[in-house]
Amino acid sequence: MSKNDRRGFLKAGVAAAAGAGLRRPQSSGLVKKVHRRGPKPAKVLFNRAVSYGNLLFIAGVGYHKEGDIKVHTKAVLDEIQADLENAGSSMNKVLQCRVFLADLKDYDGMNEMFRGRFGEEPPVRTTIAAAGGIPGKSLVEIDVIAYI
Repeated sequence: MSKNDRRGFLKAGVAAAAGAGLRRPQSSGLVKKVHRRGPKPAKVLFNRAVSYGNLLFIAGVGYHKEGDIKVHTKAVLDEIQADLENAGSSMNKVLQCRVFLADLKDYDGMNEMFRGRFGEEPPVRTTIAAAGGIPGKSLVEIDVIAYI
């Protein structure tokens, strides 16, 4: 292929790519849906559970009462389970889980309550100790992404 042929080929490819970018995107049929357990609050800073297509995103859930890390972790996982089931999913369908601890010393206690809650094949997970702590005095905050 000669130098001129290559230039012509490249120009045609660039033109085709540019033309493809100008096309209107076809509707994917995916819709953002908010899942609530109760009426919509008067003022919404963020939603707790939102799906887009078959993916469900649950915002970080904390526990703001007395108790140790085991009490906090169990309560948080119970709330997440209720949100999942409300949206038509389950703990077995959680794909990703992020755990934020107020103190890394609570890692073993959190794991004790976490183990087994997501079925035989748990989700991928990231666990960190949050610098500065968790808002609202919770010892743990957990968010998840699941499949519906």
